[in-house]
Amino acid sequence: MELFPTSLRLVLEQLPAVARESLEEIRIRENRPLEISYGSRYSFVREDGTLTEQDQGAFVPSKEQCRALLERVTNHSIYAVEEELRRGYITVSGGHRIGLAGRTVLDKGAVSHLRDIAGFNVRIARAKVGFGAQVLPGLLDLKERTIRHTLIVSPPQQGKTTLIRDLARCVSSGEWHHPAARDWGSRKVGIVDERSEIAASDRGVPTFDLGPRSDVLDACPKAEGIMMMVRSLSPEVVVVDEIGRPEDADAIYEAIHAGVRVLATAHASDMSDVFARPVLSKLAADGVFGCYVFLSRSGKKVEHRIVTAEEAMRESSRRSNRSFGASPRDDPSEKQLGRWTDHPVPGTSPVAQTHVNVKARTMPTIRSPAMIAPRGVDDD
Repeated sequence: MELFPTSLRLVLEQLPAVARESLEEIRIRENRPLEISYGSRYSFVREDGTLTEQDQGAFVPSKEQCRALLERVTNHSIYAVEEELRRGYITVSGGHRIGLAGRTVLDKGAVSHLRDIAGFNVRIARAKVGFGAQVLPGLLDLKERTIRHTLIVSPPQQGKTTLIRDLARCVSSGEWHHPAARDWGSRKVGIVDERSEIAASDRGVPTFDLGPRSDVLDACPKAEGIMMMVRSLSPEVVVVDEIGRPEDADAIYEAIHAGVRVLATAHASDMSDVFARPVLSKLAADGVFGCYVFLSRSGKKVEHRIVTAEEAMRESSRRSNRSFGASPRDDPSEKQLGRWTDHPVPGTSPVAQTHVNVKARTMPTIRSPAMIAPRGVDDD
């Protein structure tokens, strides 16, 4: 709250308790109504902190208030955050990411930076310890005594980063949540935190609990960070958020052939979206990921579905009764509620999914011992 100018902070401090407890986004747009997102809802905010679904009568941030907010989030130095401005967001202490909207400045056809910034989307970061316990048992490679190469998939704001953060904590702490893994030790985890959201590091020190055996490269590009991790920090599991560029895939190939397990996230709704993205499609077709986790959210409830690589390929080769794009989070359809079905949902059009031939390839084993160590003995 201390990031906001006094006049804005006074409005936000009066929000109802139900909104404050589940607050996810604060959208501040110059000379336009103040908006918040909480749970599966959004509302405009009046000057007294009360909520309304109508934009009329809502509090309207002024140019001066937006300028003051920009000064605070950049610590009064726009030039110090020039790289973040080029990418359209600034991450502040606590892992909260502030998306920016304004006029782009181009250099040889590429975005150089933003100017005349008049829109802010403050995304609230929260750790949910225990979230990973529901998912991790289905991701284990019991033979190799570690986690399988895993891709977590969902549209934005469905819980990918929250889940991957807690999975990293579990692996680093040796909390496997599976009876067959009760004698396993923990694993060394390397986290490449390009957007400073997973660890929320403050001067290199994570502020979220990531377990005792995690190392973090903060604000580092994913592809370069993965290679730095493999070369110098000897991780057994590498964690990265939001892959999708060709260089990300190249680094992942290098990591898996070095015996490192990969835990990653990507934006997509289902397997057909995965195969519609060239980089993800190649990784999937090459059999890189042993399993996929699909997240679906309705209100505060997040449901997950774990799919093996083989099941994912069969699913991708069937016809899918869906329309392109993610459903709104307040959409009551079966897809949004997390109940995937082969039967048509009223109002959607059947779309054929891509057929992909999977290349069978044996994944390299990791360095951890294959034999189960005696109880109480660290097997690292």
